[in-house]
Amino acid sequence: MKLLIVDDSTMLRDMLSYALNEGGYTDVTESIDGVDGLSKAKETQYDLIISDVNMPNMDGLTMVGEVRKLPQYVKTPILVLTTERSDEMKTKGKQAGATGWIVKPFVPDQLLKAVNIVLNKK
Repeated sequence: MKLLIVDDSTMLRDMLSYALNEGGYTDVTESIDGVDGLSKAKETQYDLIISDVNMPNMDGLTMVGEVRKLPQYVKTPILVLTTERSDEMKTKGKQAGATGWIVKPFVPDQLLKAVNIVLNKK
């Protein structure tokens, strides 16, 4: 399984990579913002994308919308991991094409549970 994490925080990317690796997901690519994430998504096919919302250059919801326009990503799960918790933002996320919404700070076990669910792994 190839996973892409998109977050402007180096510390958060490190924490995510560590949690995913501990959960058995060892093929994890990191991306620094929406522009970088979209570029990497065009270069490589990922099985799951996890993205922050508030980032420089291109925010996560814009990136999710752009990724969803790519034919190879129509059915790919995309999880949004953010401090945003309002229903309005969650609705915008769904409209952009997000599969699920996880509020920071994340608990590694809950993150892995969500990842396993969207990847249909029990």
